Amino acid sequence: MNSYLFGRALGTVSSQSLQRAHCTGLLHAIQPAPAIRFDCSDGQHHHGSLEKDTVLAHKAGVNCITIDKFEGRYLLSGGAESSISLWDLETIRNGSKQGIYHPMGSVERSKSTHQFGITHLSFYPFDSLAFLSSSYDHSLKIYDSQTLGPSASFDLHSVVYSHALSPIADHLLVACATQHPAVRLVDLRTGAAAHSLSGHQGAVLSVAWSPEHDHILASGGSDGTVRLWDIRRSAGCLGVLDMEDSVGVLGEDGLGTKARPLGQGKAHVGTCNGVVWTEDGKHLVTTGHDERVRVWHTDSGANALSHFGPIIKNTNSSTLLPLIAPGYASSPGAHIMFYPNEKEILTFDLFEGTLLKRLRDPNAAYSHGSGSAGQRNVRNRITSLAWRAAGDVEMYSAHSDGVIRAWKPRTAEEVEADNEEAEGAQEESESRKRKREALNDVFRDLTKQKITFT
Repeated sequence: MNSYLFGRALGTVSSQSLQRAHCTGLLHAIQPAPAIRFDCSDGQHHHGSLEKDTVLAHKAGVNCITIDKFEGRYLLSGGAESSISLWDLETIRNGSKQGIYHPMGSVERSKSTHQFGITHLSFYPFDSLAFLSSSYDHSLKIYDSQTLGPSASFDLHSVVYSHALSPIADHLLVACATQHPAVRLVDLRTGAAAHSLSGHQGAVLSVAWSPEHDHILASGGSDGTVRLWDIRRSAGCLGVLDMEDSVGVLGEDGLGTKARPLGQGKAHVGTCNGVVWTEDGKHLVTTGHDERVRVWHTDSGANALSHFGPIIKNTNSSTLLPLIAPGYASSPGAHIMFYPNEKEILTFDLFEGTLLKRLRDPNAAYSHGSGSAGQRNVRNRITSLAWRAAGDVEMYSAHSDGVIRAWKPRTAEEVEADNEEAEGAQEESESRKRKREALNDVFRDLTKQKITFT
């Protein structure tokens, strides 16, 4: 880092390169921040309320979270008990490593809101004044972020596992992954939900729009296929990805020689429950129940052959999305992936497959069990990850035990300062202990002496 500062002073290093180097260092220094907690009770706890295992964001578990991409200020969380909460991340001073968040407002179950657990949340891509939510109750809803009241609702007649709205398009089509074997498209302008993209042979679990082309959509389903769609075409499907294909549709010579048929192949052996584009749109990342994460070249559909080893876990039927760190936080040409590996977050180099770090909160309980309706699920599984935008290096994770956890960088200087503080506290505690023992000895000596009255 000193070399970058020296180069910046000489004018040989740009401010963007200096910022990127600084953010990259912070990215690799991310650690759990257990003193930052999300409390849904508005501070109305009984005794023992400051215990980490009693401070819950949602009582029955947190199914999903998302953070607005404009200010990086507001966090939405969806609960297994159908509630939605809005949190202001600036109520705790920026850079602070401790504090308790309380929701700005919450959406509880009613006739006009969701009846079952929330499956996915997303802010409107062009501003944070509205957000979308989907649920196991077969519906997609639009909410006003200021009033937290529903402004529109769409009944899709099957479980909605996830949804996506293009970050660059103006067509306002919401792609929905549902239990029905077709990608459903909801037009927010007209309110129509009749258009669908057929091709999957089972439930569709994940959808994602291209960040570069407003008409390109990717979907993954329980049939193990990942399909690419062009919504402008009547046929719709451009083709499927094949895990055995490392050449792609362009062939060995770029002219289609030895290229496979576009409609054949599977991306995963078993269900594919996660599809994510990289920020530049050049690669697609998919996850599946074969416990594999695969990276694809989107220009050719070729498997990039990134291998992440046998450490990957993926057995839940819900959508599981890895988190790709934004470009400003990694070196040029490199991508860092955070993978929610049930009980820990794994940090990988996306293309090399190298495991960089394993993140796990030492204070978290990872017992097994299941929560009944409206009750806390004690089996702690990571359900969702969210990155705080606007140039910050912060990450948040949702857990099925009802907790939202924060992850922030801790530099070597901060670790050393924390260690010194801990050593000072230990010395003070030992000093107090010695004083108490001395007083106890004096007291015992006094009570043993015989006292006579004359």
